[in-house]
Amino acid sequence: MTNLVARQSKELLETLGYDAQVIPHPKEASMKLIINNKFVARVIEGCNSVSVIILFASFIVAFAGKFKTTFFYLLAGSVLIYIANLVRVVILSVGLYHYPWRKDILHPVIFPAIIYGMVCLLWLFWVNRFSNPTKSHE
Repeated sequence: MTNLVARQSKELLETLGYDAQVIPHPKEASMKLIINNKFVARVIEGCNSVSVIILFASFIVAFAGKFKTTFFYLLAGSVLIYIANLVRVVILSVGLYHYPWRKDILHPVIFPAIIYGMVCLLWLFWVNRFSNPTKSHE
């Protein structure tokens, strides 16, 4: 999955006009993302959005509504999170390419806030619109 995210990020970067490469890291389980011959980022397991999608899905299942609604919301939300994560990796890479001195705020603060903020909004929307809070807890 990490390899797929790295390759798709490369494709998006190329669509934006950057010369991008993705190569396996020789010493660790990650992919090196290179823009215009400049190494900008490692795409690691935590960058593939799987753990965020699992977190999202767990919450939705815990507050499930009707089966069909729950299933389609899980599917749509997971796809949205995956796409947002790809965009996040691309924007982060471009940011690190152009503003490498901002890495201490870009990666650990701004970009996690974006992805987890979106998940939180998806949860709030789910609870307020589709979950079934009247389930019997007997």
